[in-house]
Amino acid sequence: MSGPKLSAHFLGRQPSAIRISQIEFAKRRDGTKAVNVAIGNVSLPMHPAMIARMKSLGGPASPFAGGVVGYTATVGLAEANQAFLNIIASSGFDTSGLHAQITDGGSQAMELVMVGACGPAGSSERPLMLVDAAYTNYKAFAERLGRATVSICRSLGDDGKFTLPALDEIDRTMAEHRPGALVVIPYDNPTGHFCDRATMAALARLAVKHDLWLVSDEAYRELFYTGEPASSIWALTEAEVPGIAGRRISIESASKVWNGCGLRIGALVTDSQLFHEKAVAENTASLCPNAIGQHIVGALAHTSHDELRRWYAELRRYYREMLVAFTAKLGELVPGVVVSSPDAAIYSVVDVRAVAGPGFDAMDFVHFCATQGAVDVDGTPHTLLTAPMAGFYSAAPGGASPGRTQLRVAYVLSPDEMTLVPRLLAELLRQYEARRRSAH
Repeated sequence: MSGPKLSAHFLGRQPSAIRISQIEFAKRRDGTKAVNVAIGNVSLPMHPAMIARMKSLGGPASPFAGGVVGYTATVGLAEANQAFLNIIASSGFDTSGLHAQITDGGSQAMELVMVGACGPAGSSERPLMLVDAAYTNYKAFAERLGRATVSICRSLGDDGKFTLPALDEIDRTMAEHRPGALVVIPYDNPTGHFCDRATMAALARLAVKHDLWLVSDEAYRELFYTGEPASSIWALTEAEVPGIAGRRISIESASKVWNGCGLRIGALVTDSQLFHEKAVAENTASLCPNAIGQHIVGALAHTSHDELRRWYAELRRYYREMLVAFTAKLGELVPGVVVSSPDAAIYSVVDVRAVAGPGFDAMDFVHFCATQGAVDVDGTPHTLLTAPMAGFYSAAPGGASPGRTQLRVAYVLSPDEMTLVPRLLAELLRQYEARRRSAH
């Protein structure tokens, strides 16, 4: 019996690139263990101040002691907003004149940005400009909201370095497509590319020239390994980039640096009072963010900058060691593979363009690993779940997306578990290529 019709959007919707391998593996019933590095689901404990708040939720000093969990204001709790401003300030940036709004994760903040800065696809209003490879869910949000996107594409060199197009090319693209906002991730997901202050300033000057919003997703702020100063939209000054004031927006999150993925708490911070007011008005339809999550994050409003900086330093040491070790080991096991330089965030891009046979398709390889591939590890079959990078690029003419030969690895497991990843990836790649050769 046929039911009511689904919308064209629902019928065409496929799972995100960062979830597809997990969904496929869940159907498997052969006892294989998955090492899941497809999604940035950080497995570290939260900051101690947040843990203390969580443990005391039922205590006499807790606002939830009586069992009542009411709505908060749409803008969020003052303490939670102050927590994000305190975090920004701890990186050495001036927070005077900034307006904060708590959201259900950084994802909801980005949706509000799209609604507020860009118009519906096909209208005279302006599209959202992305830097490919771009976080895959940006595109999904745009499709859900009916917003158009336009992309510029960075390239991955044989040295593992991602580079942006020349500034004059970006300038021409802006002039042609007239975007309403440009999204930048200084500590990039998915590429691990570090966008330094000089590059941020250059992009900001183009934003001013073309009269668009500059949106910086700073979920991974302070996770960088190059020895340079921290980079942020809030590092830019009016003296350095005349006209930048009043057009800056940052996306904040408790998920990554603070290891609170499941809290689903983020923030939209801007130096535009009008954008702030309208974003809050828009979000009244969602009533309010998670009240318990806000209370837990609010502990960071009272944490000293010295303590926060010690936290950043320890996280940088933790991730850098794994990034460097993975890059070296995979290069040893798969000669000729390109692994992105371990510069920032918690991701590596692996490109097999020089080692895989013609016609290699990362999406098909990920499907193979999730559904069939297995490597014996101490008597137990293991497989590896990664994210195919094709989902992070816009469609390319003729299917020539660089993502066809690229995978993203997330450093979300323990160091011991992460040592398995190069071996699993190398062996599964050999299995997959042997299977392809035999099929022909």
